[in-house]
Amino acid sequence: MKFQSHKMTVSIDEHSSHLEQFKDFFKQLDDEGITIEKLPRERIEDYQLKAINATLAHVWHHNEYYRSKLDEAGFTEPKIENLEQLASVPLLQKNVIRGDKQKILCIDPKEIGQVHLTSGTSGKPIYTSYTLADQYIYDLLPKYLELFKESDEDVAAIALPYEFALPGLGFQRLYQFAFGTAILSLGKGGYMAPVDKSLELMKEYKATVLATTPSYAALLAEESERFGIKLGEDIRLKKIVLTGEGCSYTFRERLEKWWGCEVSFFYGSTECGVVGVECSEHRGYHVMEGHVKVEVIDPVSEKKLPYGQTGEIIVTTLLREGMPMVRYRTGDIGLLQKSKCACGCTLDVLQLRGRMESMLNLGGVDYSPFLIEHFLMEIPDVSLWYQFKLSKGVLKIEAEPFRTNLTDEQLAAKVRTHMVERLGVDCEVEIKHDIPRTFGKAIRVLHESKPEK
Repeated sequence: MKFQSHKMTVSIDEHSSHLEQFKDFFKQLDDEGITIEKLPRERIEDYQLKAINATLAHVWHHNEYYRSKLDEAGFTEPKIENLEQLASVPLLQKNVIRGDKQKILCIDPKEIGQVHLTSGTSGKPIYTSYTLADQYIYDLLPKYLELFKESDEDVAAIALPYEFALPGLGFQRLYQFAFGTAILSLGKGGYMAPVDKSLELMKEYKATVLATTPSYAALLAEESERFGIKLGEDIRLKKIVLTGEGCSYTFRERLEKWWGCEVSFFYGSTECGVVGVECSEHRGYHVMEGHVKVEVIDPVSEKKLPYGQTGEIIVTTLLREGMPMVRYRTGDIGLLQKSKCACGCTLDVLQLRGRMESMLNLGGVDYSPFLIEHFLMEIPDVSLWYQFKLSKGVLKIEAEPFRTNLTDEQLAAKVRTHMVERLGVDCEVEIKHDIPRTFGKAIRVLHESKPEK
């Protein structure tokens, strides 16, 4: 097996950390010619227990908030005896850290190397502070050869936000430092990165990988036709990595046909970094268990759920010194499965179901927008641009036509009939020709605003 070796290595002057011990663990894996992806579960869980205890000791000694919460929970020392006991560690709520840059900071502010923050679309932003070692040493320790096939022969176009949030720079660091891949830092349609220039740059430098959001992949494909650039000829990608927004498998399949390449899902966040990545089997996200420990809980009782049961996804970061996330409530819905993947990865598999706040309640039943999108995208006459609007329990679908000879009335009737057959729910359908494109996160679900009291 040929190992990816870091194209560059970084050392931080006069630096010591609770994470230094794990350099030896990952070096040992290199020496054995294996990655954490294919370790027996016992070794993965042994590493995770050590990493969690190292993190608990770090936050216990360096953060007043974490220490007080552990004290309240009855901890007399920052240690658990097994992974099952992780459920006794208090959960970290978003509203606790939203807008507060110090609450869970575990280092002296002068040690901060970079700050990222969420967009704050649902309130004040969440600040995430990284040390330089977080970014350039510890985050690159685990290798995932099955999940990332890129090398120094590839050219990666990063069409993700570089402002504030983590995705753009996170992918850039990954591809540059781990694989030596050339980077085209496209951003997402900002002042210096209009779509035509982005497409031209991908064409000129023969981009082989594109990391972007589902909606922006659709926008780039759509605009390529307007600018006379042929996908599959002028731009010949090997792979697209989708992140930042969820989407259905049928949406992904439509993108694969349009771009003529494999499209894979990547699940992460500015707060927690990488969480899960699809392998080439496309049967769910392999949890990046070198970086994070993932649990699923009942969002009401907050009790941990077993494999196969759907609930809220909880993430604990394992290789962070600046601002570790300990049992962080993501607000995302999903379920965990034991890996039985043909790729040989032993990492747990995560099935995403969407965000709690985006669920659509129809007739007393909660539906994931991904499921409804999945059925909608089965209709080839419908484009990748649509919106779901929920008002007084009635779902209205607004969708654009795509390369069809049907009239708007015929297409609306086709969509309505199809959705009744597939979803079992009658809905209103309006065909529109002006659904707004966006360079930010696509807003697919619009709930009726509740009147103020």
